Formats: sequence, C-alpha cells, structure tokens
Amino acid sequence: MDQLWANRAASAEAAITQRHLRRLWGLPGTQLGVVAWPAAAPHKRFKTWHHWWQAHLLDCLVDAQLRDPNPDRRQRIARQIRAHRLRNVGRWVNDYYDDMAWLALALERADRLAGVAQPRAERTLCDQFVNAWVPEDGGGIPWRKQDQFFNAPANGPAGIFLARYDDRLRRAQQMADWIDEVLIDPETQLVFDGIKAGSLVRAQYTYCQGVVLGLETELAVRTGDDEHAMRVCRLVGAVAAHMAPDGILKGAGGGDGGLFHGILARYLALVATTLPERTPEDTAARDIARRLVLTSAEAAWDNRQTVDGLPLFAAFWERTAELPTALGRQAQSVEGAVNASEIPERDLSVQLSGWMLMEAAHTVSGDQPSDEGSTGT
Repeated sequence: MDQLWANRAASAEAAITQRHLRRLWGLPGTQLGVVAWPAAAPHKRFKTWHHWWQAHLLDCLVDAQLRDPNPDRRQRIARQIRAHRLRNVGRWVNDYYDDMAWLALALERADRLAGVAQPRAERTLCDQFVNAWVPEDGGGIPWRKQDQFFNAPANGPAGIFLARYDDRLRRAQQMADWIDEVLIDPETQLVFDGIKAGSLVRAQYTYCQGVVLGLETELAVRTGDDEHAMRVCRLVGAVAAHMAPDGILKGAGGGDGGLFHGILARYLALVATTLPERTPEDTAARDIARRLVLTSAEAAWDNRQTVDGLPLFAAFWERTAELPTALGRQAQSVEGAVNASEIPERDLSVQLSGWMLMEAAHTVSGDQPSDEGSTGT
C-alpha cells in the first residue's frame, strides 16, 4: 500500500515538473512554477507568479525529497529558492504576512529536511512575525502591513513556523490562544477566517482549519500540554462533520482556492502521524485524520484525467477533472487574492493540491520518514 501512494505521488511530481517548471527569465540555476497550463506568453515570462503558490511548490518538493531522496531534486529545491528571491526583487519579505509565513515554513523544512539552508532568510522572516504581533489592536498579526484584518491564514502558518524555529514557542502559543479565543465558531467548532476592525469575518475555509490543526499539533508535541491536543481533537471532529461530505475534503475551485483543501490534507497528515496518543480521543483523531486523507486521495486519483501518461487533478476531488485549454478567462489577481481560471484545472494551485494530497496519502499510509524531527509528518 505504501508503494502505491509513493508511485502516485511520484506521478503527480512528474506532472508538475513537465508542465509547470521553467527557468526564471531563462536564467541558469533558477526555477519557478508557471502558474497555468496550458500557459499564455505572460505566464511563461513570469509576469504573474503568485508568491504563495511558489512557496507551496517548494514545500511539495521537500515532501518529495523526504519520500525519495536524490541530489537532482535537492538542486531543484535550491533553484526554486534562488528564483523566488530573484522574482521578489531580491528580497525575502513583502507586504503580506501570510505570503511570508508560507515561504518561511517551506524554507525551514528545506533547511531541516533537505539540507538546503537559508538562515538569513529564516531570521528575517521570523523577525517580521515577532514584530507584527499587536494584541493592543485586536491581533494576532495582520494579513498585510498597515492593515486591521487579523486572520487565521496569517497567524496559523506563522505560528507553525515559530513553533519549529529558534525557540519561539511562547509566541506560537500566544498565537494559538488568540485564535482559540477569537476565531472558533461556538456552533460548529470550525475556525472563522478572521477579525477586521473588531468584527468577525465569518467565512470558514478549509485551509484555515488546516493551519490551526498544524499549529495546535506542533504545540501538543512540543509542550506536552493536553489543552493543545484537545483543540486538535475538537477541530478534526468539526472538519469531518462539516467539511468532508462522504469523507472527501471540500474543494474551493481554482485560483488561491485551489490550494485550500491541499493545505488541510497536509496538516491532517501531520495530525495522523504526530499527535501524541495520551487519550482515546487522541487516537480517534489520528484515525479520523488518516481516513480523511486517504478517502480524499482515492477520490482525487479516481477522478483525474491522464495527459501524456501523467495525472491532471480536479479542482473538486469528488468530480471528474476537466481538461483545460489555452482559451477562456485566466486566473487574475484582485485586491491581494487570485481568482480562478475559467477551467480551474488550468491553475498551478489546483495541481499542487493534488500533488500535496498524494504526498499526504503516502505519509499516512506507510513508512514515510519523519518530517518534524523525531515526531514526523
């Protein structure tokens, strides 16, 4: 069974490699993901590149290196990091804390798990998150600089990074406590999106659940505090009840939404493999998380299209994938978010989620080497 998912993950990686990976502006020693397939000329020139999509591409490359270590992929990881900084005008930071958090998470894993280190980048990003903490303004850290929107997609991944990096555990705990106090829906126990100028933004996205699961699981492992494990158990149950019809994680279309359920799958896999089993509830949460990943992965694989022998995943894993064309509306950035292409399967985000899900299924199905040090993903 383990080899089955390893093979499927390898096929997903090969599909991204063949269709999306390209040198940045033709420069040697670089690589980024073209954001659409089929790609228009502006895509190939990286006129659009979508910062946080590239961070998840890097994270998936680290997943693959854990699954099947080889020096060629390690080079691809180094090229991806180099190109990310070049395309970001030679800087590690931008105005969006969620973008920076996703990059920080991927860089920390690339360093610790693949041996591709950027210590200055990690320190720089760590300082951004620590200095952005503003409880006096209602936060949390904000979504972006000079903004009053404090949300789970910024605080969750930043908290996971801080829990893993440089003894910043106390701040990670403060961020988890802020989310638990402010953003948990008392009816469903799901995580609200955020709070803006004191008012709840009540949208409930799959990836918000994912990052809070990741943060609370890290804290359960690292602190031994049963409160964090209880929160994980509660949220896993809420996801199973409200965000996984027939056991398949809900999709959110293309554009940025194409990544949402893939992120949830990643952190469900973390729960399934690392949550300490101190109570029957902990064991049950691990089992539910594992089942959600595997049921979703079976559906996504069964509903894929095959192009040149490689998978093309659906935006909604319970539906048959639609083959994209070069025609129709392309994904566009609007007010800091990326809308979907007319056929969402065209978007790199959708295909990254499929790859992420296959790696998560491999992780929970067998003998995947540990991700989080001695505690594993």
